[in-house]
Amino acid sequence: MTFLNLFLSTISYIGLACLLLFIGIILFEVTTKNKEFELIKNGNKAAVYAFGGRILGLAIVLYSSISNSINLYDMVIWGAIAIVIQIVLFYLAELLTPKFNITKAIDDNNQAVGLFLLFLSIAIGLVIAASLTY
Repeated sequence: MTFLNLFLSTISYIGLACLLLFIGIILFEVTTKNKEFELIKNGNKAAVYAFGGRILGLAIVLYSSISNSINLYDMVIWGAIAIVIQIVLFYLAELLTPKFNITKAIDDNNQAVGLFLLFLSIAIGLVIAASLTY
């Protein structure tokens, strides 16, 4: 493979991964009750932590889909599946934390809950990423 082919392949993977990351971020923003962009604009640190964790979790699963894919198409398929799983598991986490309402806690700037979500999103991302292997 020539340098040009490797370079174009690298740029293609980066471009598609960034597009998938952007789509994942938008899907999280649209499907969650919190409107993180608005909360972050108003200085809500809990929203920053939670949203940052989602971004990291998504990036981790996309990293794994790139490193384990056999071509761009394969990476997009598994990256998209991983994003959907990440969102579904986020909702499952909300159901499994009955002691507090995650949405309300983030709206109320509960930084402990924000950090909990950051770590949970990274952990979920790592588990999904490890599962994306052949």
